[in-house]
Amino acid sequence: MPETVLNHIRVGFIGTYPPRQCGIGAFTHDLATAVAQLYGETPGQGEIAQVVALTNIPGGYAYGREVCFEIHRQHAIDYHQAADYLNLSRVQVVSLQHEFGIYGGEDGDYILNLLSNLKKPVVTTLHTVLAEPTPGQLRTLQFICKHSILVVAQAQKSVEMLTDIYGVPGEKILLIYHGAPDVPFLAPAIYKNQFDAAGRRVILTFGLLNPKKGIESVIEALASIVPEFPDMLYIVLGATHPEVRRRYGEAYRLSLERLVKQKGLARHVVFHNHFVTHEQLIEFLIATDIFITPYLTKEQSVSGTLSYAMACGKVIVSTPYWYAEEMLSNGRGRLVPFRDVGALADCLRDLLSDEMKRSRLRACAYQFGRQMIWREVASRYVKAFEQARQEYDAWAARLHIREQVSQPLALPEINLSHLRTLTDDTGILQHAVFGIPDRYHGYSTDDNARAVVIAVMNWKLFEDESLLPLLYTYLSFLSHALNRENGHIRNLMSYDRRWLEEVGSEDSHGRALWALGITVAYPPTDSILALAAKMFEESVRSCTSFTSPRAWAYIILGCLAYLQRFSGHQEARHVGTLLAERLFDLFQANGSEDWPWCEDTVTYDNARLPQALITAGEWLGHNDMRARGLHSLEWLLQIQTHPHEGHLSLIGNRGWFPHGGKKSPFDQQPLDAAALIDACYEAYLATQEERWLKSMSTCFDWFLGKNDVHEVVCDFSTGSCKDGLHSAGVSQNQGAESTLSWLMSLHRLYQVSQESILVEAEAEASHE
Repeated sequence: MPETVLNHIRVGFIGTYPPRQCGIGAFTHDLATAVAQLYGETPGQGEIAQVVALTNIPGGYAYGREVCFEIHRQHAIDYHQAADYLNLSRVQVVSLQHEFGIYGGEDGDYILNLLSNLKKPVVTTLHTVLAEPTPGQLRTLQFICKHSILVVAQAQKSVEMLTDIYGVPGEKILLIYHGAPDVPFLAPAIYKNQFDAAGRRVILTFGLLNPKKGIESVIEALASIVPEFPDMLYIVLGATHPEVRRRYGEAYRLSLERLVKQKGLARHVVFHNHFVTHEQLIEFLIATDIFITPYLTKEQSVSGTLSYAMACGKVIVSTPYWYAEEMLSNGRGRLVPFRDVGALADCLRDLLSDEMKRSRLRACAYQFGRQMIWREVASRYVKAFEQARQEYDAWAARLHIREQVSQPLALPEINLSHLRTLTDDTGILQHAVFGIPDRYHGYSTDDNARAVVIAVMNWKLFEDESLLPLLYTYLSFLSHALNRENGHIRNLMSYDRRWLEEVGSEDSHGRALWALGITVAYPPTDSILALAAKMFEESVRSCTSFTSPRAWAYIILGCLAYLQRFSGHQEARHVGTLLAERLFDLFQANGSEDWPWCEDTVTYDNARLPQALITAGEWLGHNDMRARGLHSLEWLLQIQTHPHEGHLSLIGNRGWFPHGGKKSPFDQQPLDAAALIDACYEAYLATQEERWLKSMSTCFDWFLGKNDVHEVVCDFSTGSCKDGLHSAGVSQNQGAESTLSWLMSLHRLYQVSQESILVEAEAEASHE
């Protein structure tokens, strides 16, 4: 046993984990197993290795006993709870596996919530280091490195990029190669019988299949050399990557199979479409004469498959991505240019015809690979864990980590039960009698548009695929509502699916465009993006003649959301700019010092107007427009704040609030609280002033009972919301508009809760 493991150390590993099919998961499992074995234990049967697993499906996986906590990838609160769990556990050091795609949030930034609240030393292994990170990726990885005592890079190129691009101090970085199995140096013929490959030259590519693998290049190259080597067999080993299969099915694998058939290589190419066990993989590798990684892009900083091949002493041919260039230097393998079928064919021809060359390459690869076997790699990690534990107290004092950085907002759980109750295969019904759907009033585009927004917000937060059928239903309703002959969107539909009008209101048209723009900005799938973009383009053309300020506001918000994805779309830019200027001009013409409003009566859904001015002013660089929006929003909050108790007191729809008159106290609508929350959020983004976050909380508390009748408006058990506040109390009906307003507000607060940690990360960086 190496000297470094004499001290007992308990490690918590964070990453994906088997049986989830994922390269990072296999690494986490192998590292945890190797570390435990240094102490004579196995994961799940001792206390050396515990695992916090990232889960991407609602029910989770059938994990082993070593998995002590699950994080649902898109559930922000899970990251904070995982930190709480680890803080209370006997874990002494945390080993974090990092790849942007395995963590939730923008650029995988949900992991920052865990790190900010963790009070244990962290050693982070980086599985991807990008040469050209986006600003979000740069910020995320810098934060992770700052909150790690040590950072493990798996190639020298990664070390250089971490110092040059990410500013990580060199003394904080360790170079530890990707681990690999300890396999004897065996001749390939020993295992070929198991694969019906006796007497054949075997070429292998393995790993989760995706279009970046470049396997078509190998098939093309084989077509030109099979006549010279008719005994050749190319094995493509591995299931399609689960995320690729979810989005695109088996399109890539089928295209490869068609190519094989077209080239007449059916006897020479075999696809093993399954996720193999560790033991099976070793047998395939031993039986291999030449191992190929024909990846298509240079930006790959590590490859577990190539590491395994080296440790098994294989002849390796690869395209020159970063990791391959480093691993195969000094005669340890062969490099061929990207997508160069001719060069690949020449290289294979040369190696297949010269056994001495293959023997030398095998020996060089095997000798280098001895430092990569898991026992050696685990020993180096244990040294790093011990160093991190020893340095933690001094490091924590410098970073002030003893004080918890972030506390999430105490928010109710998002419950979509009532949303599902109100939804049938046509859309969401407008009204309910108590909590029972009321079919008499049928459906509206207004509510289905709001439901689209909720579904997209929920997907952005949680990526719950069970919600997609609801989104399909709501988008289908909007698609049917669009009258493609005149570009207008109908609003009201009876329960028996008859349109009650040929042209809906301008406001309902605007809300539909808003929903479509948000869907384009954050689409769950390519098909949803395509449909939403097409509908947006078809319905935005008729908006320039609209006269309703609220319709203008929603259209502005929809255009700006659409432009987040398609910034060069001229019609969206034109319509968004034109209506923003009209809205601003209306405020300028009608507003006064004591009445900074665009109309003579303040009615409903009011805050959407200043929200549009603030957002458009930021986008256009129009400071006066932005200032007008902020001022009118401040005024709205002022006139809707109880003068003595300080809670939100909304304008009621029984008389509204006319200029020179009195504000109607009832009936107050959840719609207005939701609009204020969104507007205050945009004000915060524009100004970074904390007071807007406080205003959001005040508006949100209206739902929770801090209102004029001191009654809770929402129902946590069903996820519904009462239809409004009357003088006698809350309405007992729970229709679509009120429920959607509650859910919209709750989703927005969840988003703000997660984003607060990013604000703190930026503040820390700025302070330093």
